[in-house]
Amino acid sequence: MKREGIIKNRQFIADKKWFLPITVAGLIAGAILISSSVKTTDYSLLCSLSKSRSGTINEFSTTVDQLKAIIHYATSRIVPQQNFREISVTFDVLQKRSPCNFLVFGLGYDSLMWASLNPGGNTLFLEEDPKWIQTVLKDAPSLRAHAVKYRTQLKQASSLLAHYKSEPNCHPSKAYLRGSHKCKLALTGFPDEFYDTEWDLIMIDAPRGYFPEAPGRMAAIYSAAVMARNRKGSGATHVFLHDVDRKVEKGFAREFLCKKYLVKSVGRLWHFEIPPAANLSSHAGHRFC
Repeated sequence: MKREGIIKNRQFIADKKWFLPITVAGLIAGAILISSSVKTTDYSLLCSLSKSRSGTINEFSTTVDQLKAIIHYATSRIVPQQNFREISVTFDVLQKRSPCNFLVFGLGYDSLMWASLNPGGNTLFLEEDPKWIQTVLKDAPSLRAHAVKYRTQLKQASSLLAHYKSEPNCHPSKAYLRGSHKCKLALTGFPDEFYDTEWDLIMIDAPRGYFPEAPGRMAAIYSAAVMARNRKGSGATHVFLHDVDRKVEKGFAREFLCKKYLVKSVGRLWHFEIPPAANLSSHAGHRFC
């Protein structure tokens, strides 16, 4: 290869490394523009009604967080776990539903992005590693995260599936989460906010699920299905599951999130829209799907 060709090839590789961070920054900038145009009328109304200053301050603070996120991703070589096409699936829903209640399993390099794409909303992160929470919050102190403990291991996936089928308290007609110790797939001992909030969007990109002793995502998938079915408010619950190329994620998604509710599949991400059980003609029985 000629010297000029080598130089151009190296330049292409370098440019490629920067593509996703800069694109993410563009997504956040777009969210700011959309959010600002929608809320201009709200600001005028707030002024005319002489509301307290706190509301305006909160709106301004949200915009500051978004600007910080733009700077972070535009100047960082560390990229989010998902690629652009996968991120865009959740972004499209957030554009329509934000501000909303957004629950994210996992805390990482993409967390500042998710919080910034839900301006004015409630975005909560659940993380299994307390030390990792400290590391992430050191650079992004505005994020809201809770350390949680899982009582499952990936190597138990098959036995947990058999347990669900034989344990009445796991069945959809009786399923609940807080204090549900008989159902091993129910997430128990989590913060009150986890149980008390009706989540509009749920992102499952954790806990770890790539070695036998890891917690696996079996309980997170099951519990997301229970929360979605028990929803009291209007509309469906949007559930996003990442790493569906793995056997456990794919198998548990088909068992609990249901293929009939799968609305989009992009890369390693599946997007489900799960209606409340109250909206279903028949929701009693032993199986979710």
